[in-house]
Amino acid sequence: MASPLQIDRVPRYKHMTKKVAPQKSSGSSDTADDIVRFVQRELKKKADKAKAIEMAAYMKTQLPFYGVQKPDRVPIIKVLKQNHKPQSLAEYEDVVLALWNLPYREEKYIALNYADEFIKIATPKTVKLFERIVREGAWWDFVDVVASHLIGHIYQKNRAELNPIMDKWIKDDDFWIRRTAILSQLRHKKETDSERLFDYCLRCVDEKEFFIRKAIGWALREYSYTDPQAVKKFLLANKDRLSTLSFREGSRVMVKKGQMKV
Repeated sequence: MASPLQIDRVPRYKHMTKKVAPQKSSGSSDTADDIVRFVQRELKKKADKAKAIEMAAYMKTQLPFYGVQKPDRVPIIKVLKQNHKPQSLAEYEDVVLALWNLPYREEKYIALNYADEFIKIATPKTVKLFERIVREGAWWDFVDVVASHLIGHIYQKNRAELNPIMDKWIKDDDFWIRRTAILSQLRHKKETDSERLFDYCLRCVDEKEFFIRKAIGWALREYSYTDPQAVKKFLLANKDRLSTLSFREGSRVMVKKGQMKV
């Protein structure tokens, strides 16, 4: 069965959802309330108990599912995109937070879909909201969307303001925040700050956590499409320090293209 967001493969161990008390937004707007009612109504129409059990088992989560997979959520997202464009940053954050605070996992997925659809309205100030989602979500299906799509977009457009934040995150006690910092340039291609990318990888190189080791390999692999020689040089220079997983993932594309031998 494909993952709900189809992002990356992970080991099948249990996701113990953090019990974080939902924080209220600065004042739920009529728009946010309308969107919440619409999303819940549409998801309930499409609910499938059998799929809900399968999806929860795959994600190893205690959060409930409606059993609505991504293809059946797309029409809901399209309606939001067409009819519910936020008119301000405050409205954007209000809607994202209202959806994120809902109990079902698909509702939270749609919160991230909405955030991504209208990401151009976000500013460096929105990073606090996305940081909260990473800390509360604490699982790859949430974190990787935030890292590569949401934080990644803001970072690419506001490097001077985000650099010190990412430099702080790479030292954070929460490994999901560290993973976010590593993956924050995943889609930056030629605009990638390679020095900072390689530095972040080395800062976490001794960690045993699977999701950190996987993130290092993933980030290096993506950058190898843009600058294979730089990634190859980094991998070979640090082969004895990198985990087998990080090295294998980071070199995968280059090995396949015949640019590197292992």
